[in-house]
Amino acid sequence: MQKLLMAIDRLSTFVGRFFAWSIVLLTLLVSWEVFSRYILNHPHAWALDAQIMLYGILFMMAGAYALAHQSHVRGDVLYGAFSERTQASIDLVLYIAFYLPSVFALTWAGWTYANDSLAIRENTFSPEPLPLYPFKFVIPFAGLLLFAQGLVEILRCVICLRDGKWPARLNDVEEIDVEELKAMVKDEVQELETRS
Repeated sequence: MQKLLMAIDRLSTFVGRFFAWSIVLLTLLVSWEVFSRYILNHPHAWALDAQIMLYGILFMMAGAYALAHQSHVRGDVLYGAFSERTQASIDLVLYIAFYLPSVFALTWAGWTYANDSLAIRENTFSPEPLPLYPFKFVIPFAGLLLFAQGLVEILRCVICLRDGKWPARLNDVEEIDVEELKAMVKDEVQELETRS
C-alpha cells in the first residue's frame, strides 16, 4: 500500500516540478516583451495571451504537487492541537464531502470545456491569435492528478485512523520552522560572543 501512495506522490512531484519550469519561460517571455515593447518599439499582440496561459499552466499543475507535500494553506489554529487520529477523521470527512466532488466536477466540466474548445478550434481574441484549445486540456489533466492525489490522501487518513500515526511522505524542499530558525540564530550569536 505504501508503495502505491509513494508512486502517486512521485508522479505528482514529477509533474509539479516539470511544469514549475514554466515560470522560467514566463519570466523570459515577459522580459523579452518588455524589451521589445520599450526598447525596440515593437510590441507583440500575442504576448499577453501567452503569459496568461503560462501562468495558468503553472498554477493548475502545482495543485497535486502542493497536496502531496502538504503545502496548501491550512488554518490550523485548532487542527494542530488535535491528535493524529482526530486530524485524520476531520480530513477524511472533508476529502469525501467536499474535495472529491469538487475535483470530480472540475475534471468533468474541464473535459467538456476543452472538447468544446477543440471542436471550434478556439483561438484567443487578439490581432495575432494563439490557439486556446490545447491550453484548455490542461484543466482536466490537472483535475485527474488532483483526483488521484486526493484518493492517496484519503488512504493516508484511513491508515492513520488504523495505526494512530500518519504514514510516511516523500521528502522535498521544506520551509524552515520559525522556532528552528530562532534556535539557529541564537546558536550563531552565542558562538560569535564566545569568540570575542
